[in-house]
Amino acid sequence: MLFEIMLVAGAGVLAFALRSFRDPILFRAGTLGLVATSFLAGWLIGGSVPAGFLFASTWFLLPWLEILTRVRRMRLPLDRRIASCAPPARASFPNFNDLSDEMEAGGFEYADDVGWAHADLRHFYRLFLSPDRKTIAAICLVEQADFTFYYISFRSRTGDGRQVVTWNYPFSYGLHAFPGTRLHRVAGEQSALIGSHAGLVARGLGSDVCAVELEAVCAELQSDLRVQVNHNLACGILRRDGDAMIRYTVRGMFFLWFQFLRDFVRFS
Repeated sequence: MLFEIMLVAGAGVLAFALRSFRDPILFRAGTLGLVATSFLAGWLIGGSVPAGFLFASTWFLLPWLEILTRVRRMRLPLDRRIASCAPPARASFPNFNDLSDEMEAGGFEYADDVGWAHADLRHFYRLFLSPDRKTIAAICLVEQADFTFYYISFRSRTGDGRQVVTWNYPFSYGLHAFPGTRLHRVAGEQSALIGSHAGLVARGLGSDVCAVELEAVCAELQSDLRVQVNHNLACGILRRDGDAMIRYTVRGMFFLWFQFLRDFVRFS
């Protein structure tokens, strides 16, 4: 039994080591290694091949615990009306000022601090604009109960509604992007995002990118939030719950599960 335990432990260490590499092939090999390690634990320690498959399947079935216990009961406002608000406290976002300074040093002008909130959920956005790049940038903080994360986004669009969004959002996104939107996730800091976004805009949008006035940045964000909710209602990912609220449909819950699977193997 000691040999079996050491074999499983060794396979687990190897899998985690492979996932520490930035190379996507090695990372995905590490992901498959985690599944294989779980199978070995069920087979060698649990004592049967069916136990191995059961252990391995937990990686794919565990998200349903979150979906069925939290997401299924979650209600969100239909109209996520944003308004000017105070920036987050240093305790909840320690590097916020450093990120803001870096954004302005990169040629982006401060536009506004805005956000929307519902129950224990709060979304905060510090908005910026680079007139030369015709790009809107945002430093975003999401707070829900004891869970907090931030991300940075860059957005450029054309007059006919096509747009490119480059961000380092840490998860697969839980909603459909509305038509004409290309989401590009980059695992990196601001400088990496800015360079990647500029290349995507040049290849995908070219000279059709529209200029944005500083005073219109907040209105563009509000419009995008409304269009996205309406698009996901039309797609069947969301449905109305009364006049003012929305919730995930069964189709939407399966969509979240598939998004988790994509994130798990990092295909997105």
